[in-house]
Amino acid sequence: RFGTNSQNLQRGLPNAYTAILFQNPIQNFALAPNNLIDAPIVAIEFMKQVPSTWDETLFIDGYPGKYVVLARRHADKWYIAGVNAMDQDLDLMLDLSMLGKGGEVEYYMDGQSNEPQRKIVEIKFPDKVEISIQSKGGFVIMK
Repeated sequence: RFGTNSQNLQRGLPNAYTAILFQNPIQNFALAPNNLIDAPIVAIEFMKQVPSTWDETLFIDGYPGKYVVLARRHADKWYIAGVNAMDQDLDLMLDLSMLGKGGEVEYYMDGQSNEPQRKIVEIKFPDKVEISIQSKGGFVIMK
C-alpha cells in the first residue's frame, strides 16, 4: 500500500505531478533563483529527470474535479502520476500492468514533515496496486 500521509499539500511535489499530468511543449517549473536553494533536493533531482515529450499516454482512473491518475511513457520509462482534489483521502486499486512483470519502482510522495520523499518500492502484482492519495495530495511512480 502506497501513501498514507493525511497532511495538506503545500510542498515541492506539485511540480512533479504537473510535469507528468499536463502536456506542454516546453517543461516549466515554478522556480525563482532562491527556490534552487530552498527546494528539497529530492524535488530538484526529480525535475531534472522529467522528459519534455511523451511517446504514449494512458488514462488509468479518475473523475472530473475529484481525482486523476495518468501514465505517460518516454522511451522505455513509465511515469505515473495521480492527484486528489477532494477533502478526504482516496484509496484506489490501480491496474499498472504497463509496468510489465513488476519489480522495483521509484515512488515519490509527501512525507510526514511535509517534505517530498523518494522511496524504492517493489510492486509484485502490477495489475492490482493499492494506492492511497492524501487529500489535496498526489504521487508519482517511475519505472
